[in-house]
Amino acid sequence: MAHLYAALDPDAVMDCVESVGLRPDARILTLNSYENRVFQIGIEDEDPIVGKFYRDARWTDAQILEEHDFTEELKSLELSVVAPLRINGKTLHKSGPFRFTLYPRQAGRTPNLEDENALSVLGRAIGRIHAAGQRPFGHRPELASQSHGHDARSAVLECGYLPAELGASYESVTEQMLRDIDAVFESTPYRRIRLHGDCHMGNVLWREEVPHFVDFDDARNGPAVQDLWMMLSGERSDQEIQLRAIIRGYLEFCDFDFSELRLIEALRALRMLYHSAWIARRWDDPAFPQAFPWWGSERYWSEHVLELREQWAMIHEPPIAAYL
Repeated sequence: MAHLYAALDPDAVMDCVESVGLRPDARILTLNSYENRVFQIGIEDEDPIVGKFYRDARWTDAQILEEHDFTEELKSLELSVVAPLRINGKTLHKSGPFRFTLYPRQAGRTPNLEDENALSVLGRAIGRIHAAGQRPFGHRPELASQSHGHDARSAVLECGYLPAELGASYESVTEQMLRDIDAVFESTPYRRIRLHGDCHMGNVLWREEVPHFVDFDDARNGPAVQDLWMMLSGERSDQEIQLRAIIRGYLEFCDFDFSELRLIEALRALRMLYHSAWIARRWDDPAFPQAFPWWGSERYWSEHVLELREQWAMIHEPPIAAYL
C-alpha cells in the first residue's frame, strides 16, 4: 500500500497552498522533518513561507488546534514563538487527503551553550512559556512512562526487527529500567503543565539576542523539567553549570520545583526507548529507511541495549546538582 506522503509531490504542495488563496511560485524546498513533511514554499511577490503537512492519524484536529491555540497565546504575550499563519480565519487547512498548516519563515542560529548569559536568557523565555502554560491541555496527552516507556517497549518487541539473539537482553534491561522509572515518577509528584515537549537546541533559533522557539508539534502535558534537560550537553559538571544558568533566568518568571531534577535521567531513558520505537512504527514510510539506514542492524541493537544498560545505571545516580 502506497504511503500517503508518496502523493505529496511539488504539484500537490502547490495545489494545497493555492487552495487557501496564496500564489506559490514553484520554489519548493524540502526541509528536515520526518514525522511530518515540511517545505519552504516560495510565494509570488511575498516572502517564502513554511508548510507543515501532518502525518495521517497521529494527532486529531482538536489536538492540532490546541497546539496552535497555545502558540498563538504565547505570541499574544509577546513571546518569540513561531505561531501558524491564520488564513481565512483558520490555522489548520485541508485539501484532498492532506491536513496542513502554514507558518512564517524564521531564520536564526543555534544558541551558544558556553555563554551563561545566553542560557539565562533562554531560561527566562522558557519560564515565561511555562508561566502561561500552567493550565494543562485538554486534548493533548501527557508525557508518561506508559506511552513513552511501556508502549514503546512493546512496539519494539513486536516490530520484528529486533534480532532474536538480542531479544532476551533487550526485554530484561527494559523491564528492569521501566520498573525503576515508574518508581521515580511515583516518588516525585509534579505539576502537569503545557510543555513545548521537544525543547532542544535544534528547535530554538537565536536571532538578535532573542531565542525563537519553533516546532511545538510534540507539545503535551508534563513536568517543567522536560523542557529544560534537553538543553544540556557535555560532562555532568558542564551540565550543572548550564542548568544553573537556565534556572536562574527561569525563576525570574516562573517558580521551579527542584525535586523535579530527580526526573531528568528517567526522562532521558524514556526518550531513548521512545525514539527506537518511533522508528519501528514508521518503518513503512520510505523516508525512514533512507534517513536511518543503520537502524535494525545487529550492531545498532547491540549498541542500543548497551546504552540502555548505561542509562539504567544513571537513574540510580544522585540527581544533577543545580541548586542556586
